[in-house]
Amino acid sequence: MINPLISILMPVKNTAQFLKECLDSILKQTETHWELIAINDHSSDESFSILKEYSEKDSRIKVFSNKGEGIINALRLAYTNCTGELITRMDSDDIMTKDKLHVLKSNLLKSGRSHISLGLVKYFSESHLGEGFKKYESWLNGLTKEGDNFEGIYKECTIPSPCWMVFKEDLDLSEAFLPNRYPEDYDLAFRFYLQGLKPIACHTILHYWRDYSTRTSRTHIHYADNTFMDIKSHYFLNHEYDKNKNLVVWGAGNKGKTMAKKLIEKEIDFYWICDNPKKIGKHIYNQKMLPFTALSDIENTQSIITVANVNAQKEIRNYFNEHNYQSQKDYIFFC
Repeated sequence: MINPLISILMPVKNTAQFLKECLDSILKQTETHWELIAINDHSSDESFSILKEYSEKDSRIKVFSNKGEGIINALRLAYTNCTGELITRMDSDDIMTKDKLHVLKSNLLKSGRSHISLGLVKYFSESHLGEGFKKYESWLNGLTKEGDNFEGIYKECTIPSPCWMVFKEDLDLSEAFLPNRYPEDYDLAFRFYLQGLKPIACHTILHYWRDYSTRTSRTHIHYADNTFMDIKSHYFLNHEYDKNKNLVVWGAGNKGKTMAKKLIEKEIDFYWICDNPKKIGKHIYNQKMLPFTALSDIENTQSIITVANVNAQKEIRNYFNEHNYQSQKDYIFFC
């Protein structure tokens, strides 16, 4: 494998106003051995005509129309039609730095199979960029700089969906785009994690993430908070949950209640604790709320923490460290 081809998979839906800038950033790559598989997902704007215009000028750009509907079907179609040995993603409203493909490819080839090559990301917006985006960017980049991306897998998506590269064989082993679970990027991150792929640390910004009010991740129901909890609970219960331990849910906010509902629906017994004096001692969903002090009477525990307060999280983590509990085994932070 002297110079493997990179396949860039890019679903496109109504991003005409940003698409040329995106495509130009791909054409300006210092790495030239690539193919772009662009899938028009029933766009009602000029996206398809722009794609055709660029494909006529550069044979590396291949354009198809989604026979199904939605990003998962678009990704499946792109994957079916790609020929590269290395696979990466791109969002049609974002921008690549000129050395993005070169850095991702070089790092991946140096590390070899069973690795995932990553880069730092930078949000940008023509309007005000919210603090939530800034915090997520900082947190995600902090993980990427250390190659510790899967440490926070149950908190948020720890693999930036348009800024990763893997060997095709590893993507196949991770089930590629077969599952129908949304958000599809978060689901794929979990499958990379379970497949044991090792993130490669990177200190270079390789991708500019555009934020705007009509971006799909802001507006589509597939990216709502409840779907993130669906993903987390699915992978926890199927891969992390230890039936030989006493399950404890920490926190009675929206996420804690959502998780409690899922456990009750599946008839899984659990203890529910919180620090809200107005809730302690009362019953929510017929489940008695216990104070944190009740932990001393519960042996052999496995905990799900849904407490959002940063200071409270630090105290909880200190508690686990003092009792020699192991992260991702004895306790998992869900936020």
